[in-house]
Amino acid sequence: MIPAISSIYSTLGNPSSLVPLAVKDVANSLGLTTGSYIIGDKLEGKDRFIDEFGTEAIWLFGLPVFKKITDLTLYKALKIDPKVDVRLLQNSEVLNKAIELEKNTKIKKSLEKLKANPKFSKSLALTKFGIATALTIASYTMLTKYRHKQTKEAAKKEILAEHAKIKQSKFNNTRTSFGEFIKNAEEEKHNADKISFTGNLVSSLQGFMFDPVQNLMIVDGSITAERLSKSRNGQEFVGYAIKEGATWGFMYFASKPIQKFLEKQAVAKYNKSIELDARVIESEEFKKAFADKKIVEESLKNFPKDAKDVEIFEYLHKNPDDFLVKMAKKCDEIHTLPKSDLIDNRKFIDFGSYEKKTGIKGIYAKIETLLKQYNDSGETLDMFLGKVKTLKRQSVLKNLGACIAALGIAVPAIMIGVRYATGDKKFKVKEDLEKELLLNA
Repeated sequence: MIPAISSIYSTLGNPSSLVPLAVKDVANSLGLTTGSYIIGDKLEGKDRFIDEFGTEAIWLFGLPVFKKITDLTLYKALKIDPKVDVRLLQNSEVLNKAIELEKNTKIKKSLEKLKANPKFSKSLALTKFGIATALTIASYTMLTKYRHKQTKEAAKKEILAEHAKIKQSKFNNTRTSFGEFIKNAEEEKHNADKISFTGNLVSSLQGFMFDPVQNLMIVDGSITAERLSKSRNGQEFVGYAIKEGATWGFMYFASKPIQKFLEKQAVAKYNKSIELDARVIESEEFKKAFADKKIVEESLKNFPKDAKDVEIFEYLHKNPDDFLVKMAKKCDEIHTLPKSDLIDNRKFIDFGSYEKKTGIKGIYAKIETLLKQYNDSGETLDMFLGKVKTLKRQSVLKNLGACIAALGIAVPAIMIGVRYATGDKKFKVKEDLEKELLLNA
């Protein structure tokens, strides 16, 4: 089933989604691989391809796969529901209320088990996080060893083929010594390949456990350290230094300030807030509620704005038809059970802040702001929401486009420029190996 356009924009604009990271990384990988073919040769391009796209596969799928395996093995053996979020322990009042309101016997027992074993539950969650992170990092280490081995073997074949073309009369002695060296080098390589390695278990802070993007930052930190420390020569080190610096900047840190700038610009130029999720802004339910302003006004009026989190939690449960509650569910601030409108009490609800416009309180603040802007606009509803929708889509595309341009075009161009400027155009791995072989010939 093809997802709705609003869902696509929502996903691409979600700072906690892996999809925009994947899009940026594909652009970066294509740009760097193409650059390697341009500045180097086929061997360097293949080496870069394995590095970039192999790393991307591990980077994106390693954590989810290893976490799922842990769910199906460790959690299943202990008879614990992996869908229960240990962050529920942060607020005992909310957890107690969730147990009280829960009608599903199985889920109720899972919540009671969490409450009865808080330390064990937290330790188990941290163990799952640590195992998945460590195995993902170890997978990258294996990829690096495989890539280095494959490239070295391919380089040797190319060097032998190139030297075989040289006239025998000129290089008789060199060819004999060269062949003997290759035999010795193969034996040394065989012995070196026997060295084993293990992935280090990363000790992690709990704050990184539940945001997939922040979780990836830990993996990326290890990848960056490994790439720089295991660089085969200065050429590769400089290339990685440029690439990794740009990746961290535009993969993780640039998107939020860019989006904030575009949101402020939308308010300053058009007096239209585009902070709400695209799925909310573009929904027919949202449009109908704004057409009948009383629906929105009543929802904002009835919401227990100044109440404790546990009271807000109870309100969310007891008012499933409330406009604000429906919108919170639509953008996944409130998770529901599969094929149901009932709140999944195993999931953590972020009540957030009105001032920072985060969580459930943020939904309230954003809707309140947009309603006031609509009342002050003097525009028809179609004109107003049409412009909001357009600005929201443009902000997502501009944000993602800027990062793609930086990672997929600017960074590869800079790396090519540095190679040309320093006269370091030949693939250094092959060049160093050739010098080594000739020196020992």
